[in-house]
Amino acid sequence: MTNTVLITGPTRGLGRAATLAMAGRPPAERPDLLLVGRAGKALTEVAAEARARGATVHEVGADLARLADVRAAAVAVRELLDSGAVRPLGALVANAGAMSTDTRTASADGYEMTFAVNYMAHAQLIGDLLGAFTSPGRIVLLGSNTYSANFWRRLLSVPEAQWRDPVEIARPATGAENPGFKSSGIAYSTAKLAILYYAHELQRQVGAGLNVSVYEPGWMPGTALSRGAPAFAQAMGRGLGRLPGVATPERSGPVLASVALDDRWAHLRDGAFVVRDKVVEVQPVAHDRDRERRLWAATAELLTGSTSPQQR
Repeated sequence: MTNTVLITGPTRGLGRAATLAMAGRPPAERPDLLLVGRAGKALTEVAAEARARGATVHEVGADLARLADVRAAAVAVRELLDSGAVRPLGALVANAGAMSTDTRTASADGYEMTFAVNYMAHAQLIGDLLGAFTSPGRIVLLGSNTYSANFWRRLLSVPEAQWRDPVEIARPATGAENPGFKSSGIAYSTAKLAILYYAHELQRQVGAGLNVSVYEPGWMPGTALSRGAPAFAQAMGRGLGRLPGVATPERSGPVLASVALDDRWAHLRDGAFVVRDKVVEVQPVAHDRDRERRLWAATAELLTGSTSPQQR
């Protein structure tokens, strides 16, 4: 029996496409949906469209830049599950993402905004819901190949990750001037490397019964993540997005839905990395037991407030 899927960031782009792909499945394959995102018109509209396709849908309003909101969302999800309003939780898709245009910008909890939304919010949500999954369950995290440079990414000036202690990564930049778009790109790539490390350690912590994988939808120029890019880069991205073979939400969204639901992907665990529709090996830098252990410990400290990113 198909159970419930929780997805964050369901209101636009990849998340919206994945949500509607799940909602549009045949009744026997259609999950109940918990849509976690910022409360408002966009969340209401995608929920209504998913219901119109036949799905049982509940909206859970939360600003992922506020850990208090994330914790409240987890409580609301547990209440829906415990009340029987939805079927057991079978999968969580940590789709929401952001790329701050200014790495000095802090979340409500004092973390650099890109790291806060892409990584910290999902670590909080997953940690709060670990005991709520039915077995076998799935956690699908959203990754990006930007964590590592290659010829094309260098050509397009896409910066790779610059790993530091996680408490340092969580600290907003300082200074009178915006560090700039390159700094924002480094923050994004580093947050995505953190997600790979987290996936590996999360699998060790949860053991059997819950499979952890990471999905990379492919480069999607012109999507919401590029809002902070310079105007010329946004215009270039929109143009490149029309080329054959370039990823789009409409192409990658149904694949993300499939990774969360279908038997084809049931074997994925240990942070298996799916790029578009194929499992690929990550670069050596994405496997580091020492970094993974340290990230796990630092995340616990940051989420409980015992370590402030501004005070270390």
